[in-house]
Amino acid sequence: MMKDIQRITLQLDAHRVSLNVNRPDEPVYRQAAEMLNERFQHYRKRMPQASVEELWMYVALEVGVNLQTDARAKSIA
Repeated sequence: MMKDIQRITLQLDAHRVSLNVNRPDEPVYRQAAEMLNERFQHYRKRMPQASVEELWMYVALEVGVNLQTDARAKSIA
């Protein structure tokens, strides 16, 4: 059986990312890109002197902390 794969391009700040995803997952990828861009802009406003690399580091750290917090909450419940 052939999987329903779709090629999408996402914009993350000034970068374009093209990837193949399962068609049903496409909205999740788009929502994730939107959330990452929102967090990037949040840090850009708070730290206008920071480099792009530093800003993405803060975004990545925030996402990682949120994942760890969610994982802990699920293991406790």
